[in-house]
Amino acid sequence: MNRRRFFATLVGGVAVGVAASVRLVAEGFTKLKKPLPEWRTLLSPAAYDVLFEEGTERPRSSALNAEKRPGIFICAACYLPLFDASTKYESGTGWPSFTEPIEGRTETKRDWKLILPRTEYHCARCEGHQGHVFNDGPAPTGQRWCNNGVALKFVPQGESTPTLRT
Repeated sequence: MNRRRFFATLVGGVAVGVAASVRLVAEGFTKLKKPLPEWRTLLSPAAYDVLFEEGTERPRSSALNAEKRPGIFICAACYLPLFDASTKYESGTGWPSFTEPIEGRTETKRDWKLILPRTEYHCARCEGHQGHVFNDGPAPTGQRWCNNGVALKFVPQGESTPTLRT
């Protein structure tokens, strides 16, 4: 990579980060920077491992796989709403799967942990790891947002979502 391309990539990345921060503020929330030891005290060991160590729960281990009621799925760490239940579907993978997140609530990055590149996504507010997005989902998006159930909490329609953690 030559210097010009390197700096263009660097500037582009900064611009995307600034745009994302501006979008978050415009939506009424800002990034939540909490020390990892504090997250560890607030979350179960399994949730902490997935959200802040980028672990993966065992397939078919989450009760959220069977959740079919109307409602909202929120980040288990900071309580930001991430998915509307109307976008959830049975993917057969053993993890809760969605066709799309609520706009502006997730951010993505490239993940090379399994040698082949994947697209990881995380909560736009606390940056907690949620799962990976694949291009093998149903219409209308063709995407499968494959989420670790332990990284989510479900709020049934008609119930209040918890106040965002600070």
